Amino acid sequence: MIDLRYVKKLIDIIDESTVDSIEISSDKGLKIRISKSPTGRGAVHMAAPPMMAPIMAPPSLPPGRLTPADGVVAMEEPARAEARAAGIEVKSPMVGTFYSAPEPGTKPYVSVGSRVSKGQTLCIIEAMKIMNEIESEVAGVVTEVLASDATPVEYGQALFRIDSNG
Repeated sequence: MIDLRYVKKLIDIIDESTVDSIEISSDKGLKIRISKSPTGRGAVHMAAPPMMAPIMAPPSLPPGRLTPADGVVAMEEPARAEARAAGIEVKSPMVGTFYSAPEPGTKPYVSVGSRVSKGQTLCIIEAMKIMNEIESEVAGVVTEVLASDATPVEYGQALFRIDSNG
């Protein structure tokens, strides 16, 4: 359960600072994202863990034809759903600099076609002079490397696509 006083305090802190947004995640899958709206008032977005809050379409409506007017969120476009089916995206958990290898001039951790296991290091993201190893959450084959070495990456940016069926 979330302490609403804690959320309110976070909103007040963001409102009084130059920070535009903050996101907090718990180990139980709960996420809180607070960001300033154009009027300067805080906006709070909370997400429950996916497995605890499934979204199901009413059985009377055909899948893929739902619209916001039907009172439910529209489903992904077919092309986007197909891209997801082709692989799992590994996204950056932070803002920083992407490094594909442990040191300059050495072989990258993974490349297209590399077979990876769960927990295997895929890359490093440097944030505030700290090197953070990004590990694979699934076993499979790397089908795409979506970030370039020594370039800045954003929070949530796709770094790799892994085919877990491969």
